[in-house]
Amino acid sequence: MTQVVTNAIVLSRTNYQEADRIITFLTSDNGKVRGLAKGVRRSRAKLAGGIEPLSINEIGFIKGRSELCTLTSARLQQHFGNIVSNMDRTMRAYALLKRINSVTEDNSGNEYFELASQTLKALDDPETDMLLIELWFDSQLLDISGHTPNLTHDRKDTPLKAGTRYMFDLESMIFDEHPEGNFSSTHIKLLRLVRTHSLVSLERISGIEDFVQPCLQLVSTMRKNYLHV
Repeated sequence: MTQVVTNAIVLSRTNYQEADRIITFLTSDNGKVRGLAKGVRRSRAKLAGGIEPLSINEIGFIKGRSELCTLTSARLQQHFGNIVSNMDRTMRAYALLKRINSVTEDNSGNEYFELASQTLKALDDPETDMLLIELWFDSQLLDISGHTPNLTHDRKDTPLKAGTRYMFDLESMIFDEHPEGNFSSTHIKLLRLVRTHSLVSLERISGIEDFVQPCLQLVSTMRKNYLHV
């Protein structure tokens, strides 16, 4: 049997028997992996320090005949200590990782690992707004999962215009011009930006905080409707 070595992020941990744990990892190049960490709950267990939550770990495992692989090695690569020292950021991190765990399959692509790692890095920065992180995260998650709203044209295939108000139709994922619409062209511009820009570049946009909350509410509604998480 061949040992696989890869970077991984813990998505969930479940105690098993007296001293073991079943751990679900999101890996950088092997999708989602469920592994049995034998004896990890014993004191001085060699694997324990390398399967920390809210961290990037290097793990080694051997695939068997069952759906569970067997962990053979684990080493901490990067621990996001600023997250765990703040309860709000800790709870937000676990909630976002839970969403990834819910929508990913075992053969998921490495884009989910990149999303998780970039989200943890952003949450580890105390200066980065958590609402902006969640807006970016949910937008990326929808995009990766194939549920992207039309942010360029209305249902008549007319380009969306600056200085215009719009209503959003959840079923068709399209904005329609309406004089009393809940969304301005600036909201739509922000929704475009969170799909194509990094969080670092988004933070540099002056006045962005005034538009994050309505956009987050909309994107959260799309996520719940299409991804059911």
